[in-house]
Amino acid sequence: MRFNISFLFLLIAFASCTKSSNPSHIDLQKQIDDCENQLKIAVPKLTDLTKHPRLIDKDKKEWKEVTNDKLIWTSGFYPGVLWYAYDITGNERWKNEAIKRTEVFEDFQNIKEHHDIGFMMFPAYGNGYKISGKKEYKDILLNSAASLASRFNPNVGTIKSWSNKMHPRWKQHITIIDNMLNLELLFWAAKNGGDQKYYDIAVRHAETTMKNHFRKDLTSWHVLEYDSINGNVLNRHTKQGFADDSRWSRGQAWGVYGYTMVYKETKDKKYLDFAKKLADTYLSLLPHDMVPAWDFDVQSNPKEEKDASAAAIVASSLMDLSTFVDSETDQERYFNAGVEILKSLGSEKYSAVGKADSFLLHSTGAKSLGHEIDVALIYADYYYIEALSRLQKLQSKK
Repeated sequence: MRFNISFLFLLIAFASCTKSSNPSHIDLQKQIDDCENQLKIAVPKLTDLTKHPRLIDKDKKEWKEVTNDKLIWTSGFYPGVLWYAYDITGNERWKNEAIKRTEVFEDFQNIKEHHDIGFMMFPAYGNGYKISGKKEYKDILLNSAASLASRFNPNVGTIKSWSNKMHPRWKQHITIIDNMLNLELLFWAAKNGGDQKYYDIAVRHAETTMKNHFRKDLTSWHVLEYDSINGNVLNRHTKQGFADDSRWSRGQAWGVYGYTMVYKETKDKKYLDFAKKLADTYLSLLPHDMVPAWDFDVQSNPKEEKDASAAAIVASSLMDLSTFVDSETDQERYFNAGVEILKSLGSEKYSAVGKADSFLLHSTGAKSLGHEIDVALIYADYYYIEALSRLQKLQSKK
C-alpha cells in the first residue's frame, strides 16, 4: 500500500484549524514568500557567472562567492535553489536566472577527479530537466553519470570519493557517507537512456555502504578506507566530525536522505526499512528545537555550534519518507517531524530574514577543519527550499 493521501489531508486540515493545538501546523506560504523575498535581495548582487555563492560568514550579510572550479562541490546548489524557487512560485524570473546559472557548468560533465559531480550537476541540470522540461540537458546528465560511474571499483563495491592526493591520510580506496547522494544521478541516468550498469553500480554502492558504514546503533562513520584489491575495510575515520568515532550530524543526515532516495528509486523494501531505522535514530538524537549541533557527540555543550544544513537535509527526506511507509502512524510521525523541523528552520532563531541574504543561518560546514563555523551555507538553503517544495506538492495532492 502506498501513502494514504486522504489521511494526510485530513491531518493537514485539522492542523490548519488552530496553530496552538496541533504541532503539524505550518505557515508554508509565509516560508515560501520569505525565500522568494530573500532571493529578490540576493540575486541582483550575484552577477559574476564565473563564481557561485557558498557561504555568509557570521555577522556578515552578503554571500561570499567562490570560483566555479571543478574541484568545488557546492557549485550546483545555487542554480538548484533557483530551479526550486521557480517550482514553488511559478515566477519566470527564477527560471530565467536558473538557466543562466546552470549552463555555465556544461564543461563539468566530464569531471572524473572526484565523486562530487553528482552534487554539482544534478541540483542544476537535473532539476532543470525535471522542473522545466529542459530536454537539452539530458545528454549532459548522461555524460555526467558516465563520469561518476568511472570511479566505481568492483573489487570494493563503491564509488571512490575524493582523491588520495587531496586527502593523504588515506592511501587506498576512500568512500564517504556523503557519496550516497551522488547515486541519484546514476539512478536518473539508468531510467533516461543511460546504461543499465548505472543502476547496478548505484545499488551495489548502497548495499556495500549499508553493510560497512554503520555502527550497531545505526549511526555512521564519515570516511571508510577500503583495500582497493580485496575490498576489506582498512579504517573508519572522519574528516569533518568531532572524532573518528563520533556522530557527525550532517553525516547522519546524508544517510537518512540517501537511503530514502534509494528506496524511491528501487522499491526494494530493505532500503525502506533501513531508511526508517536511520530516520528514527536521527530523530531520537535531536534537541528540543529539532536542529542538531554540528556533531551529536558535542551536543550536550550549549556553546557548540548548530548545523541547520543537517536539519534541512533530513526535513526534505522526511517529506518523501512519509509517503513511502504503509503505517498511518508512521506517515503521521515522519510528516509531523519534517514539518516541525521546517517550522524551526523558518523561525526567528534560524531564519536569515532581516539579517543576511540567505534563507537560513547557523550552519557548520567543517568545524574540525577550522572553517565554515556558524555560517549560512548554500546547500542548507538548497535542501530547505527542496523540503518546502516537497511539502507544497503534498498539500496540493488533495
